[in-house]
Amino acid sequence: MKILIIGAAGMVGRKLTEALIAGRLPGTIDSLVLSDVVEASIPQGAPAKTRSVVTDLSDPGAAEKLIADKPDLIFHLAAIVSGEAEADFDKGYRVNFDGTRALFEAIRQENLKTRYKPKLVFTSSIAIFGEPFPDAIPDDFFHTPLSSYGTQKAMGELLLADYSRRGFFDGIGIRLPTICVRPGAPNKAASGFFSGILREPLSGKEAKLPVSEQTRHWFASPRAAVNFLLHAATLDTAKLGARRNLTMPGISATVGEEIEALRRAAGDKAVALIKREADPAVAKLVAGWPRNFDASRATSLGFQAEKSFDEIITAHIEDELGGKTG
Repeated sequence: MKILIIGAAGMVGRKLTEALIAGRLPGTIDSLVLSDVVEASIPQGAPAKTRSVVTDLSDPGAAEKLIADKPDLIFHLAAIVSGEAEADFDKGYRVNFDGTRALFEAIRQENLKTRYKPKLVFTSSIAIFGEPFPDAIPDDFFHTPLSSYGTQKAMGELLLADYSRRGFFDGIGIRLPTICVRPGAPNKAASGFFSGILREPLSGKEAKLPVSEQTRHWFASPRAAVNFLLHAATLDTAKLGARRNLTMPGISATVGEEIEALRRAAGDKAVALIKREADPAVAKLVAGWPRNFDASRATSLGFQAEKSFDEIITAHIEDELGGKTG
């Protein structure tokens, strides 16, 4: 099997690469291409035909080069995050929409010439939904995104469904919850504080909280995100029909519930490292985000996530901190 990961240098891309190399996808990997705008590291144990390609998917001709070897399975993870897409309108549409369209169109053109038809897994976002919300948002709730990022992802979902309907590729889109706890340095995502108020205190560092503790959101761990991608890659898409995009399961929790889970994991000393610094701009943006979902369609198809925030924190401690806090 030939596999292409676009966005391989990102956190989820790196973890997906490691999972693939560990043999967590059925079948033999004959070649693995890791693509991103920066160099993606190649882990030990990678197949001999593994290479890292530095390219911008939205550049003319870049998509055609990436699919020249006709990968059987494509993971399209590449995107700029919500805060950056909102701050830079042109860059957001170029990366999140134009790059996606370029990839889909390159595959279509190859399909017309050679009947090439790969499996394609696209990472979308719960940001495609906007207020007003029901208590739990169903999988088929209408799309009214209230951010440029959400709009770009919604457009990608529509393209994925149409190109799949026309038989150019076999696509599945997975709407990821906010991934928490994200390891490493903070990024430009407006949702970054959800991870920061856990990640930094668990390492003995201060963290800023820009919103109230009553703020509610939808979460899953990096471990769950990788499992979503692997399951999507093996799922029989005939079960999806024309509805190719799915909201992934997760946990609806408030910031206060996050903090109490942190207290149970690392004590009052860790909680004391959270500093309340209100940011009205962040609070306004977050207030329009979805807070709770009915993900029964995804769970009926075998997708699984954590059942509590304690599990999310435990996953971070085990995967990133060697089982220790502080």
